[in-house]
Amino acid sequence: MAGPEPGTPAEAEAAAGSEAAADVQAGPKARAGAVARARRAWRGWRGRRPFWGGVLVLFGGAEILFTLRAPLPVVLHIGIQGLAGYLVPAVMVLCGLLILFNPAQRLFYSILAVLASLGSWLTSNLGGFLLGMLFGVLGSCLAFGWLPDQPPRRRRLRRDRTGRRAADPAGV
Repeated sequence: MAGPEPGTPAEAEAAAGSEAAADVQAGPKARAGAVARARRAWRGWRGRRPFWGGVLVLFGGAEILFTLRAPLPVVLHIGIQGLAGYLVPAVMVLCGLLILFNPAQRLFYSILAVLASLGSWLTSNLGGFLLGMLFGVLGSCLAFGWLPDQPPRRRRLRRDRTGRRAADPAGV
């Protein structure tokens, strides 16, 4: 016999081996195409939401949470160190995630995140040593100002004194 009988597990293994060999031969091109598709999908997903605003709010809240539990002898304990010290940065982390995954409600979440960021000054080690608070405020502003589905800008044309159209030197 030259090969395994049809319909047996040995035949399935041989077929899988031949498919794997075909994948190895077409490997670099197939992998490059898959990577390109994944990159396009990621850019499309990222472009439909206030990505950097949500990431900055998320990072700011996480930084404040980590500074609350920092094993540093310089940790400042200002304000209420109970529930509010953990609740405010948790709200920031939640707002950052909601900005990323529910961009339709980004205005409400960004307002809530900026209030929580500013409130962290009193409740959470001066806003995570100021760094987490600044990330939260900056991310909230980016998310609030993001506008979905805008057409690309066109260059404005203005007329010069002769009546001909000339490109705007500002390029806006």
